[in-house]
Amino acid sequence: MRFFRGAFRILAWLFVACVVAQTFIAGMALFGDPAAWKSHTTFVHLFEYLPFFMLISSFAGSMRVRLRWLSGALLALIFVQYATANIPEAGAVHPVLALLLFWLSLHVARAGGTTN
Repeated sequence: MRFFRGAFRILAWLFVACVVAQTFIAGMALFGDPAAWKSHTTFVHLFEYLPFFMLISSFAGSMRVRLRWLSGALLALIFVQYATANIPEAGAVHPVLALLLFWLSLHVARAGGTTN
């Protein structure tokens, strides 16, 4: 059980770092080199399933129910991000959801140290 709680914490903080890196790459593409959009669309594939593994770890580690729901919400937000990136009418929501993704991932990572 301790292993899964530790794994959850590591995955949660890794996800926060990946969201920050993804945002940085988008900024590079927007304000610098447009070729960085390829990196932006590729990098997400390296971390898109971290919330899924967080969700599994939260059950295996008997984490709080709230953390289970929030991990599922992170996973759902990743899929919504894909939708907003591929539907032109929803494109403006994409960066707003990125802010929500960052805030929620930070909240989950900080709360991941408690198990009650």
